[in-house]
Amino acid sequence: MMPMRPIQVVAAASGIGARDPGCARGPDTVHYSGLLARLKQRGLDISWRDTLRPALAGTPLSIIHDLDERLARQVCDSAATGNLPLVLGGDHSCAIGTWSGAALSLKAHGPLGLVWVDAHMDSHTPETTPSGAIHGMPLAALLGYGARELVDLAGFSPKLLPRHVCLVGVRSYEAGEAALLQRLGVRVFFMAEVKRRGIDTVMADALAIARNGTAGFGISIDLDAFSPRESPGVGTPVRDGLLHLELGRVLRGIGNIPELAALELAEFNPLRDHSGRTLGLIEDLLLAIGQKDGP
Repeated sequence: MMPMRPIQVVAAASGIGARDPGCARGPDTVHYSGLLARLKQRGLDISWRDTLRPALAGTPLSIIHDLDERLARQVCDSAATGNLPLVLGGDHSCAIGTWSGAALSLKAHGPLGLVWVDAHMDSHTPETTPSGAIHGMPLAALLGYGARELVDLAGFSPKLLPRHVCLVGVRSYEAGEAALLQRLGVRVFFMAEVKRRGIDTVMADALAIARNGTAGFGISIDLDAFSPRESPGVGTPVRDGLLHLELGRVLRGIGNIPELAALELAEFNPLRDHSGRTLGLIEDLLLAIGQKDGP
């Protein structure tokens, strides 16, 4: 087994893309909670690279474009220096920057694959969105659909090809985004299928999709993918979600895989995390992912 790369955290402390902007406080809550020190005591090589913050003026679209351009550069530079980038949101519009940077870091070698773990599809365009919230659009933008400011981020598009992308845990979506993913042939593992087949089998299939014919792959986890009982600290909770210890077991040691291009955790809203459960869930997941005795 190759030694695990150091994990380097890049935070995107923004709630501009969400209807509830409280997730902007998520990265600072994680940073000052002592979580990294505890993970280091458990053997993880993890450090905090930077916290990016949104500009103070502009339209939501221009602010998110600027933030994601900076985030993409940070992710690409972190990977280029031998680290495993871990992006902490903020709202899930940060994914446009995260996976643009990861795709850019692999561009000379081949395409990027992605497993998108989320209660939602996040695949709206400005024409289909009922809310106008940009955190409902990042996956569509990465696939090449939506506002040009988001689609053309980092100077190329698409960042992802449909055959290399899948979604896990979906249980809340609208017709417009579902139609786009169906037309593109993106595999969606709805929560009903996860319950029927089990998370081990579904994630094995999902990772196979993301790794087949790609130079590297990533995992993006929206914390509302989990049951609200386990993860109350999110802006858009949806009942009957994943169980974090089960997903952590499946992902145990995945940070040891050289082809893992980046990781992402988004939508932590500490203003709703009155019990501290969601912060504890983040710690459990990172500890599992960073175990040295994994795959």
